[in-house]
Amino acid sequence: MFSGIVTAVGRIERIEPLGDGLRLTVDTGELGLDGVALGDSIANSGVCLTVIERDGNRAKFDVSRETLNCSVGLDYVGSEVNLEKALALNGLIGGHLVTGHVDGIGEIVSFAPLAESFELVVRAPDSIAGYIARKGSVTVNGVSLTVNAVHGRDFSINLIPHTIAVTNFKHLKTGDKVNLEIDLIARYVERMMTWRDERDADAAS
Repeated sequence: MFSGIVTAVGRIERIEPLGDGLRLTVDTGELGLDGVALGDSIANSGVCLTVIERDGNRAKFDVSRETLNCSVGLDYVGSEVNLEKALALNGLIGGHLVTGHVDGIGEIVSFAPLAESFELVVRAPDSIAGYIARKGSVTVNGVSLTVNAVHGRDFSINLIPHTIAVTNFKHLKTGDKVNLEIDLIARYVERMMTWRDERDADAAS
């Protein structure tokens, strides 16, 4: 589990073929790998990956074809990735509970200054648009954010300059793709309602 509070921006230094997937070497920058053991999880732009090797501040991760098909930003050298170590539940949760499992790929509709902050507008895929609510939580490239408004599939977020400076958001532009993870609560509410409808349908048949 993670909290969506990015603590460093890393850079993919090397990519090696690994069956249908890839092995990534990531320079973790200021993340600090002290205390990180082989087998530990680190979120890379919202994707939970397992450390399979480490050397200094570099970590290696194996990425399956399924993960590559469901996410963006992990398949080219030079890509900057938002990094977060796995959450210790005895610490502060500054964002919200995040699994590191990407639910869909969004598209940047616009990203522009708005007074003292910036407005980011993202278009969600149909499959998850219904889970995104005004004043609810959403994870964009591994960053926990609060939704300001929702219009159809589009949702807007206000970003302070600090958030942009310490994440890979500084490189975003219209048309870019981003990893989205919906809030856990929305996921379970939907399942409970679906199960109730299925149960009632079975009882009536």
